[in-house]
Amino acid sequence: QVQFVESGGGRVQPGGSLRLSCDASRFNLDYSTIGWFRQAPGKEREAVSCIRSDSGRSFYVDSVKGRFTISRDKSKKIVYLQMNNLKPEDTAAYYCGIGSEESPCYRTHFGSWGQGTQVTVSS
Repeated sequence: QVQFVESGGGRVQPGGSLRLSCDASRFNLDYSTIGWFRQAPGKEREAVSCIRSDSGRSFYVDSVKGRFTISRDKSKKIVYLQMNNLKPEDTAAYYCGIGSEESPCYRTHFGSWGQGTQVTVSS
């Protein structure tokens, strides 16, 4: 099964920033939606942000609005998640997945998860 490759995670202090990258080069991104999701220990995987591959229209969960920005480089087939003003509650493994062109930004509509990249926000 084709999977994404996520990278860019690490440990930062509260208020810090990270930029995650999702290598989607193995996928045909036409008419698709790429999403960033996260999963903390003992919790379900939840949506963070999604972007329509063709239009660039983006969606964010309320908890990250104003702090996170999703973007894509169509030529390189990379989807980024810029995370600013990180909080301890952002600590999780972050994954990217692919859905259809009209998929709502919810995990059950996405698949082809990669191995994830760990983000730890702690002082």
